[in-house]
Amino acid sequence: MRADGVEVRGPGELFSLEGQVAVLTGASGGLGHRFARVLHEAGAHVVLAARRKGRLVDLAVELDRATVVECDVTSDADRERLIEQALHVTGRLDLFVNNAGISLAGPAAEQSTDDFRRTIEVNLTSVFVLCKLAAAHMVEQGGGTIINVASMLGVVAATPVSDAAYAASKAGVINLTRELAAQWGREGVRVNALAPGWFPTEMSARLFGDERSMRWLRRNTMVGRAGQLEELDAALLLLAASSNSYMTGHVLLVDGGWTAR
Repeated sequence: MRADGVEVRGPGELFSLEGQVAVLTGASGGLGHRFARVLHEAGAHVVLAARRKGRLVDLAVELDRATVVECDVTSDADRERLIEQALHVTGRLDLFVNNAGISLAGPAAEQSTDDFRRTIEVNLTSVFVLCKLAAAHMVEQGGGTIINVASMLGVVAATPVSDAAYAASKAGVINLTRELAAQWGREGVRVNALAPGWFPTEMSARLFGDERSMRWLRRNTMVGRAGQLEELDAALLLLAASSNSYMTGHVLLVDGGWTAR
């Protein structure tokens, strides 16, 4: 407490998730692995969800507050069970991070309708359904936070990394985030989107393994390099923390300046 009576919280308090239950989809690799550790370190009990259960079990061994739920985000039964398991921890659902996603890249003229549908189903439709399921409980308990992991490729074109389905799905996630924030804001549910740029993950392995592609990436990024996974930590916690209660409907780009060109 300052001398003028204004309470000032330190960084540890500002970004604390102590006592909260956080659900994270796509937790079996890539950004999900990192996000799980960050949320846990901030104090949350993390519900780890993905199809690859073995990887989740290995990750949970490292964390003393974790629940593993094998989950295909396109399955109605799995989505319902995920929410049930999260509520089973403490009866609360404070934070939901929609991180699961796929990319079936290829030129639009060659991309099959099935691949397009599959990408939309995983990257967008599942996000909508899980947001609905999570928000229903958050409203009942008096509030909560949803973070949808989008992409800078939901803001700008992906080409020459051709993937019309992925770009369309992530653009959908961005405006879905805004719309849900508008609908649920007065009920205490914040909905924001985190939009990363180029980071080393399983999905981007082909690009990162090709020197010509990396030269193109460095040339077109304002900071002259790809991102490092830890550079998303603060952005995730900023959106997750209840101390940031006045931010909703926001798209937080962490892209090295890519979209500001």
